[in-house]
This record gives sequence, C-alpha cells and structure tokens, in this order.
Amino acid sequence: MKTVLKMGDGRLLEKSRPVEAFGAIELQALIADMRDTITAYDGAGLAAPQIGVGLRVVIFGVHANPRYPDAPEVPDTVLINPEIEILDEEKECGWEGCLSLPGLRGLVPRYKRIRYRGHDENGNVIEREADGFHARVVQHECDHLDGILYPMRMDDMRQFGFEDALNL
Repeated sequence: MKTVLKMGDGRLLEKSRPVEAFGAIELQALIADMRDTITAYDGAGLAAPQIGVGLRVVIFGVHANPRYPDAPEVPDTVLINPEIEILDEEKECGWEGCLSLPGLRGLVPRYKRIRYRGHDENGNVIEREADGFHARVVQHECDHLDGILYPMRMDDMRQFGFEDALNL
C-alpha cells in the first residue's frame, strides 16, 4: 500500500507520461501497489499520479463499496494510456469524492455516455462504452492523468464540502 497524495501536492497537477513498456516489471509493481492502495482505502478508482507516479495508468472497479453504497457495479479494470471519446454531449451532475480529498464531496457535471479505450497491463486493447456512474468513474480517474482534480470541474462551489456537513 502506498500513501495517497492530497490536494495541494503539486504532483497532482502535472500531466502524466504515456507508458511505453507493457509487461515491464516496474509496471507490474506499480499496478500491484495501486491495487493494494485502492483496496486499503475502499476507493472506486485510483490514478498513478495519486501515489506519486507520473504515468498514464488508472485502475477502477466497484463492487459493494461502503463509500458508494448505491452505486452500480463497475468492472475491475487496469487502463493504460486511456483515451476518452464523448458519445453524447449531454452531461449530468453527480456527487464525487476522491482519495486525494479525504472527507470532501462535490457536485460535478460529467458526460453521461462515453467510449474509452486503452490497454491492460499486458498491452491488450480495451475498448468499452460506458454510461452513468461507470462513465463518471472513468472520466474522474482519467482527469488525474492531466492534472485535473474534480473541484476544477465544478460549476457551483456551494455544492462542495465535507461529507458529514453535506448530509449526503
């Protein structure tokens, strides 16, 4: 398990570099660290920059997560060098949290329908369409790769605060 960087750490604002060596021992070790970390923190997703590694790697997956009790399942995925294609310009607002902003939530507009593609840890191509919560998780994690934290996407900072004060 690695420590998750918190908002304010400048590394979270940097653009990540593409992975060039699939199957490398260092990449396998990074993914193992990310899996251990997301499990320890009960996260829905994690991007490599959140543990201080500036590579375009995200992992996500949701199955009966106590931080997201009403969320539909999202398949466990390792996504390397991801690209997102917007399938519908319609957006919806939803509450988001982030391991880099512990205890906080914000109402964030996201595209409802996307297609994402990238590679798994062995270099195999992954391409899926996603909507709703699944699409939200992918967009959130991929934003980390470009140095974007969810408050930067918010339209109304009055809808941002500590979970216990927001009464969600």
